[in-house]
Amino acid sequence: MNAKLRVTGICACLVVLTAMVLLLVRPSIDPARIRPLPLVIVAWLAFLGAAWLLRKVPMRASVVLVLLGGIAIQVAALSAPPQQSTDSYRYIWDGKVQAAGIDPYAYSPASRHLHGLRNDFLWYPGAEYCTKPSTYFAGGCTRINRPTVHTIYPPVAEAYFLGVHYLPDGSDSSTPIQSTTAGIAVLTTVLLLSGLRRLGRDARMAALWSWCPTVALEAGNNAHVDIVAVGITAAALLVLATARTERRTVAGGVLLGLAIATKMTPALAVPAILRRRWLLVSVSAVSAITVVYAPHLLAVGNKVIGFIPGYLQQEGYENGSRFGIIDLFVGGKLATVVAVLVLGAVALAVLRFADPDQPWRGAIVMTAAALAVTTPHYQWYALLLVMLVALDGRPEWLAFAAGGYYAAEPSMGRLSVPWPYNYTVGYGVPVLVVLAGWLIRRHLAQRQAATPIVARPQVSPQPVPGYLAMEEHAISVPPLPAILTEDDTITPWPEAQANSALPRRVRV
Repeated sequence: MNAKLRVTGICACLVVLTAMVLLLVRPSIDPARIRPLPLVIVAWLAFLGAAWLLRKVPMRASVVLVLLGGIAIQVAALSAPPQQSTDSYRYIWDGKVQAAGIDPYAYSPASRHLHGLRNDFLWYPGAEYCTKPSTYFAGGCTRINRPTVHTIYPPVAEAYFLGVHYLPDGSDSSTPIQSTTAGIAVLTTVLLLSGLRRLGRDARMAALWSWCPTVALEAGNNAHVDIVAVGITAAALLVLATARTERRTVAGGVLLGLAIATKMTPALAVPAILRRRWLLVSVSAVSAITVVYAPHLLAVGNKVIGFIPGYLQQEGYENGSRFGIIDLFVGGKLATVVAVLVLGAVALAVLRFADPDQPWRGAIVMTAAALAVTTPHYQWYALLLVMLVALDGRPEWLAFAAGGYYAAEPSMGRLSVPWPYNYTVGYGVPVLVVLAGWLIRRHLAQRQAATPIVARPQVSPQPVPGYLAMEEHAISVPPLPAILTEDDTITPWPEAQANSALPRRVRV
């Protein structure tokens, strides 16, 4: 297939992908009222088809396609308010609270102390989440989920919310935070393109991030702050992978700390990173985290913990009822113990065997293990994995990102599995996909290693006399063949070894 046909196919796949994203975020324009999950499946198939066709497209055209395709998908995603998550409304509220000079960890949104900050965009009769008046809470209905609990987001995320607040209509519309998050997703694509080229790797792999349906839906539409954390993590990994000086190591450690202080999930990359200069990286990361937390600790004390303990209890991790795969074998508190042991063992293995020049490879294993063990209900938790796959280039790991949508949106009518087995299927099938990918790659590598490759010499055609002439005439003899061994060295045949000085021209 030539390049023009491939580009045409890619454009067709991206049009289908963009259309599916548009139908997912604007269900009102779907005349058939198709359920979300089939649309997600079609979007993923279109994405994988486009990525497969991109492999042999010239690099310059590939970069253009990766960027323009990613921008088009994000524009489609932000064309409607958030559909699958209300977290962005908490972001807008936290920014508004900070702009008023109040620490975001001090009070919950429904608190009487913050009643004067309410506006008609976030608070209005008929909104989804309502509270009754009490000693601590002012009554009312809001778009903000869990309005009676304190915020859960770390300080760098809160600083991001404050920055978005100062954009035009930052507290009166979801569009500013959606647009900003979509822009950060595109900037992350640029960072991946540049980083992959610097590393001497195939920059086309950035398409695995730029075109991924998870990135489009969770950045441009749902505006999850995870995108910011993933972008900072990508910068940290690229810096630390090439760090040969203490200054670059410190810079990478600081970036890692800021990523963790944006969302906790980048901590999953830590075991793979600590293979090189672990003490310097650790001190740098912890210092960055301490600096951003210190003002809030001084202002509100232990309230900076926020809703984290309540979240773990609410999601069922505390009593062991939340582990979709482990619960097939053990349940209750024992399931929690098994989960901790499994994740601890994986972390130790990554710490022991990870390649410091390619920390994303170990980070993929750690992140995928965390998803398989915890089986989260929220598909955007796989955003970190998507970025790591773009750096690594093994697309089978994206099965965890796709499976997250089945765990969150399992409704397929009569084909749906009973709850809570949707978590088992959503994250169990990706485990099998990754295992199959590993077996296939291992088989291909063994077969390639066992098959010798004969290096054919390049012979320039030369005229040969049709008869035996006098001594001044000569005929050309091609160089003797050689064999390529498993260690990629050229070994001449025994005849050549016996007489390495044999001339290439003999007189007759």
